[in-house]
Amino acid sequence: MTLAPNVFRDVVSQPEAVTELLRELNKETSVHHAWLFTGPPGSGRSELATAFAAALVCESGGCGSCNACQMVRVGNHPDVQVLNTERVQISIDEVSEFIDKSMQMPALAKYRIMIIEDADRMQERTSNLLLKSLEEPPKGTIWMICAPGEADLLPTIRSRVRKIQLKVPSVEAVAQLLVDKYQVTNALALQSASQAQSHVGMARRLATNSTARDRRRQALVAALSIRDIPSALLASELLVKLGESDGAALTAELDEQERLELMARLGISPESKLSPSSRSQLKKLEEAHKRRATRSKRDGLDRILVDLMGLYRDVVTFQLGSGESLINVDLSSEIYSLAQDISQAQSIHVIEEIQKVRDRLDRNVKDTLLFDSLAISFRRKLKR
Repeated sequence: MTLAPNVFRDVVSQPEAVTELLRELNKETSVHHAWLFTGPPGSGRSELATAFAAALVCESGGCGSCNACQMVRVGNHPDVQVLNTERVQISIDEVSEFIDKSMQMPALAKYRIMIIEDADRMQERTSNLLLKSLEEPPKGTIWMICAPGEADLLPTIRSRVRKIQLKVPSVEAVAQLLVDKYQVTNALALQSASQAQSHVGMARRLATNSTARDRRRQALVAALSIRDIPSALLASELLVKLGESDGAALTAELDEQERLELMARLGISPESKLSPSSRSQLKKLEEAHKRRATRSKRDGLDRILVDLMGLYRDVVTFQLGSGESLINVDLSSEIYSLAQDISQAQSIHVIEEIQKVRDRLDRNVKDTLLFDSLAISFRRKLKR
């Protein structure tokens, strides 16, 4: 097969991983039946798995422009199924239904590809159900599992997959992608890539959505304004509101996009009279959107926390005098002032507290309590 690996063009700074996948596509024997893509958030795990899936169902090995490649890209190829839960955890029912789909024969391509995103959200019982399918996969079925790290999965699952490790792309590489794909200015691309800490999806959103940029700046300015308990509580309230509104805004964008795509597939317009079948499918999509709202709220709050962690990373950079580039160059004077007011020990303590809140977000602890406690830890305890 002559490969035309254009399908990998949006995979940023992962040459070793792409080379290994191309080697797998070129070999004469059958493709391995199970893969694990690991890497930090924003490294492009799902993008690489999707590109690999497109290369497997494309007659040219991943041209990026044929009907098969385009169907994979927009998520409607019948032989490429993706499990991307809208819930806090991937439920056993979702995995069970997904496994049932894996038993079906491919409709158009040689392979049937099953992609599980954020597999670290599976509990042990759910993972054990998946394990049975990995041990005895149906002929022609290829599993692709995405998770932050190998430790997020059971050892028994890790032993049955081929592992692809991704790394954090450079700020410059992410910025170049933004310039090439979204035609933003070099300055905005670099700023967005830096502020997103090389998270490709978040960098794209910051570069293309001024409201998202404004919300992010408001959150950091609020954190920088904290000096005592009253200002901490005011800032906490604003941070929660900003996180929730950001999550709601992103959900609304995705909801509308998915609704329009479904209507296009059904061949209907907003003015069309709906058939019972079309009405049923639209209702099912609306129910999925409601389930996603909870996850999006958590994701919005987590993005605020990641940005706050980056803020205090900049504070430590000033305190150490390391000369490393700042994440938030536009707030450099405010960050420098904070670095002068507090000790390095307090900066590190705040970073640790932020990580604790991130860990507790999914444990049904009330968001306002978590953020109130965190904001109070931001008080400027002046150096002695």
